[in-house]
Formats: sequence, structure tokens, C-alpha cells
Amino acid sequence: MAINTNGRGSEADGAPRCIALVGPFGSGKTSLLEALLARTDKVARQGTVADRNTVGDAAPEARAHGMSVELNIADATYLDDRFVFVDCPGSVEFLSEMDGALSGVDLAVVVAEDDERKVPALQLILKALEARAIPRVLFLNKIDRSSRRVRDVLNVLQPASAVPLVLRQIPIWENGQATGFIDLALERAHVYHEKEPSTRIDMCDADRTREHEARFTMLEHLADHDDDLMEALLEDIAPDRDQVFADLVNEMRDGLICPVFFGSAEHGNGVSRLLKALRHEVPGVDLLAGRVLGKRNRDALQVIKTLHTQHGGKLSIARVLDGQVSDGDSLFLNGEREVKVSGLFSIFGQQASKIATAGKGALVALGRMEDVRTGDLLCFDTDALSSLYLAEARPPVLATAISAAQRKDEVRLSAALAKLAEEDPSLTISQNQITAETLLAGQGEMHLRVAQERLAGKYGLDISVYAPHVPYAETIRSGTKIRRRHKKQSGGHGQFGDVALEIGPLPRGEGVQFTDTISGGVVPKQYIPSVKDGVLEALGRGPLGFPVVDVSICLTDGSYHSVDSSDQAFKMAGILAIREGLPECKPVLLEPIQKVVIACPSEATAKVNAIVSARRGQLLGFDARPGWPGWDEIQALMPEAEIGDLIVELRSATAGVASYTAEFDHLAELSGKAAELALQRSGKQQAA
Repeated sequence: MAINTNGRGSEADGAPRCIALVGPFGSGKTSLLEALLARTDKVARQGTVADRNTVGDAAPEARAHGMSVELNIADATYLDDRFVFVDCPGSVEFLSEMDGALSGVDLAVVVAEDDERKVPALQLILKALEARAIPRVLFLNKIDRSSRRVRDVLNVLQPASAVPLVLRQIPIWENGQATGFIDLALERAHVYHEKEPSTRIDMCDADRTREHEARFTMLEHLADHDDDLMEALLEDIAPDRDQVFADLVNEMRDGLICPVFFGSAEHGNGVSRLLKALRHEVPGVDLLAGRVLGKRNRDALQVIKTLHTQHGGKLSIARVLDGQVSDGDSLFLNGEREVKVSGLFSIFGQQASKIATAGKGALVALGRMEDVRTGDLLCFDTDALSSLYLAEARPPVLATAISAAQRKDEVRLSAALAKLAEEDPSLTISQNQITAETLLAGQGEMHLRVAQERLAGKYGLDISVYAPHVPYAETIRSGTKIRRRHKKQSGGHGQFGDVALEIGPLPRGEGVQFTDTISGGVVPKQYIPSVKDGVLEALGRGPLGFPVVDVSICLTDGSYHSVDSSDQAFKMAGILAIREGLPECKPVLLEPIQKVVIACPSEATAKVNAIVSARRGQLLGFDARPGWPGWDEIQALMPEAEIGDLIVELRSATAGVASYTAEFDHLAELSGKAAELALQRSGKQQAA
């Protein structure tokens, strides 16, 4: 999100409501944002994703790939009510952007379409909303392309939702095309006009019959939570319209139902009706403040996103839960550490406009708050306080090794990676001590690709990326006794160290043990630690080229010279003894085995099992995923060498929604052709 901080603007009066646009990849969220902005006269002409002229997805990476890769924020005013829309990426690889945004919104518009393949992705998003008790409505987009009855489409989508999807409208059909809609709450019919508000028409007898049937179904859902309405339906009494609207609003806000609207964002159909519903039914910021702060009622801001801009520095995007914030104010990070606002901005697409103050409900960018992170709470007093409304970072599923192409850029690369990880908590940066590599890990191929493009485009870095080395190890199957002497004379004091070692195998997982049975001072006590240092250094790279584990080393004998012996001499003697002794101990390669838990839709479980088996995995079993109807969790043990690009194959087999977690379990012997192949690959990687 490359924000330009050179513009100027001011905040309108009133407490805006903040609405997230969420939904599966390709469902039309960015198009809906554009339609909302056009309908509210915020933009003169509705752009399209195909023409790459939308307010959202204007970042270079989004334009290059034709998809949302970050939050897009825009404000609009409709009939004197002010809204802030936050368009969230729909790809599973960028859902962490949505995670942060949900901590600062009043309602989510879930954008979906008539596509059974996207139901698991829809469930991922609805689960996140349900877990946080976010009020939500569903906008069934691309109604102009659907060939099925809306109720049939809802039957397909319903398994993704834990609460009933309740139709608020039914379409008016003409020659197989949706030409308008009937509002079931108002009992009025409207006809669409291309990118213009719809107009009211009279219902024909056939449509009125359909409307009565669909409205009764809607009322039945509402009556499940309203005894008075249930009694009225049983007695065939027409309910009061105000009561119906009150039930629709209250049950939606309480998370008991998910009302469903429909239309075509591309053509602007259904947008005015959606805006009217948002105007009357979206809760104010007080409901969000209650979720974030609990019973602690005080002025605070919730940080939902961190940005590092090229020219404006760091920006912390935050929702004002209560109170008023001004440029130059002192705030308290989680109620404790004082931080100062150095610049206050409103955001519209890629533009940040400087403002003086922002009031309750506003979504603003705070400048240069270096210690503030996404998810933090900023308070106006010093009582310790932290957000109750944070999401855990999504565990990474794909990693790449990364380095600066030129050594002089290593410090710049380290700083840039830290900024990327701060902007996106689902990116992790780590150092593998065994392979001496910097690892960039994230949510998938595209996620890592976008990060690499930002390193090149935003930070001007030339980088090298490659598959991470597998941290193989080695051990021995037998023992030996060996004596080696380090002796060197080159004028003045020489070097002399003489050691006898017993080398033997240990059970798996025991590590390295060093002991000594020296007696009589044949090796002076002050030199024994040096022998140990030499042994441990030599074990860092065994005969096969990997760290040696599960061995015991015992110093049994040796000799010294009163003048020429030194710490360095005995260290070198220990190194020589290990290097020459280990090849006699039948070295064997060890590969790391990971405990893997894979989550996938049940219909794909058989495919996933086959993928695991083909990658030398040992299936431990599978069970229903707790709290996820229609999903399974598969447990397996898999070699780390087979996990590198596992997510690519899993996503291909599951319509892009599978995920997994992995943790080290044990080291296992690897022999035969598998070991030869591992050694060959490792040799090529090391050469590279």
C-alpha cells in the first residue's frame, strides 16, 4: 500500500461507520468498492479491475497480478451518513490483511458468487467473522451471470455459514436474466438500470405470489428468536413492518442471522439497496468498542495495519473507538508507554491527506509511531490496557532462503525484511543456525513473490532466493579408538598436543556427550576444555558434510610437552582425532522428520492422503476438524525434505484452501538411494 502523503484534506462531521468488504478471491470485492464509490459520487466514473483504473488494487503488485494483495481503504458519504470501506484481499495467502482489519470494523459485507468451488474459501472467511462476533451481511454478486434460483444458490452456500443465510430480496427474472429485485422487508419491486439507482415498479401477480412465499420463509427465520413474531405467524397475523425491521437489525447485529442481498457490482446493480441497508442497519462504533475493550470504557484507538511508506515514513492505521485525536497528541501504547502522534492523515486509496483532528469512529493513519505494532491499543491515559480483540498470526506454510545479491546490501536487506514483517505479521523472518541461511516464510507462492517484488521495487534491493537447505545431520553406527598428535616446530616455541579418544554411538536424541578419564596428569586439566572445544568444532561437519549428533567422546589418554603444549595445540589434536576417527565409525545420514497436521475439506481428504504418501509421509490418521463442518484434520510424519513445496500441491488439490502446521519430531536414518539423492542435492545446493 504505497501511500502518497503529499495531499491535504479535512474530516467531515459525524461518526463514520467502518465496513469491511470480504470474500473469496475473485468474488468482486474491489468492483463492489468501486461501485459504492461511484454511487456515492466519490469518484466521477466507475473503474474496472480489467482496465486497472480502480481506487482499490492500485499498488504496483496488485496491478501486476490482477488481484488484491493488501487492504484498500476509501471513505464515502451517502445521504449524510459517512462510511469507511476497507476492501480486504480474498486469497487465502493474504487473509492476514483481513485479520488485522476485523479488529476495527463495525460490520462485514461478505461478497460471494454462484460458484460451488469457492464454498470452502467462503467458509474460511465466515469462520473468522464468527470467531470475532462481527455482524455481517452477504452480497451475492454477479447475479447477472447466475443461471440458478437464488434459493438454490443459498443452499449451496449455507454449509459455509454457522448461522442461517436469510434472503432479504428475490430477483425479478426476464428471459433468464435478473432485471430487478423485490425487497422482502418493504414488499416493493424495483428494476435495475445500468450503473444508476433502480426504480420502483408494480409487481405482477406471479411475482407477488413468489414474494409472499419468500417473505414467509424470511419471517420464519426471524421468529426463531422472537416469540411474539412466532405467535403472529401461527395465528396468521401480518406482523408490523417496524417489528420486522427491528428483528432483522437486532438478529444480524447479534450474529443470529446473515441477511443476503444480491446484485452485480460490475454493472452497479443492487448497490443502492445495499447502501440503504448499511445506512439503517450497521451498528455504530460503540458496539466495536465494547468488543475490543470489554467493560473498560475509555478513549482509545485500535491499530489495524502498519505501513512503511517511501516518503512519509511509518504509518499506523487506527480506528478511533472513542474520543478525539489530534496531530501532536501524546498517547499511551497499551496504556503504558508514551508515544507521540507525528502527523495525522485520512486515507483514500493510495492517497493520504493530512488532517488536524479525527473524532470517534474515524479510521486514520498516525505518523511515525515507531514502537507501535498492528493490534496495539493506543489510550489517552496511563492505566495498563491491552486489546482483547487480537488474532493469532497465521503460521507460515512456505519458506525461501533469501540473501542480498551484493554483500554491501546485507544491512539494507535486513532492515527491509524487518519492515515487511512489521507490515504483514504472517511473514516471518528467521535465521537457520544449522544452515546459516536467512529464511523468509509466508502463506504461499504468491505471498512470497509479492514480498520479493516489494524488496526490489519499494526498497531497490537486488536479491537472490533459493530453496532452503534441509538441515540434515549424521551419526555413527559403531565406535572406535583413535590417538592423534598435533606437533609443529617452526622456530621458538612449537606446538604439541597428544590425545587418545574413544568414540561411540548414543541412542537417538541424546546429543553429544564429552567426558574424560584422565588420571596422573597425562593431559593437564587446563587443556581438557580445549580438547573439548576441538572435538565440538570437528563434530560440526562430519564425513558426510553435516553436524554429527548422538555420539559420545571420551578423552582417555594423552601426553604433553612442558614448553610447547598450549590450548591451541590440544584443540587441534582434538580436531584431528575426530576427523580421522569418524570415518571408521560407519557414519550414517539423518534427516529431520516433522509432525504435520493438515486441514482440508473432507471431500479432498483422499487426495491429501495420497499426496502425503507420495512424499514418503507416514499417515497417523485423520479426524473431523473441531468446529469445522465438512473439514478434516490429517496427522502425519513427513521428512522435512518433502515439505518444502507441500502447500503448492495441497492447495491445488483443495481449491486453494488447505493449510498445515509442522513441528520437528525426530531425526531418522536415511540410507540407500534416498540418502544418495539427498547428498547429491545438498552438494549442488552448497555449490550454488
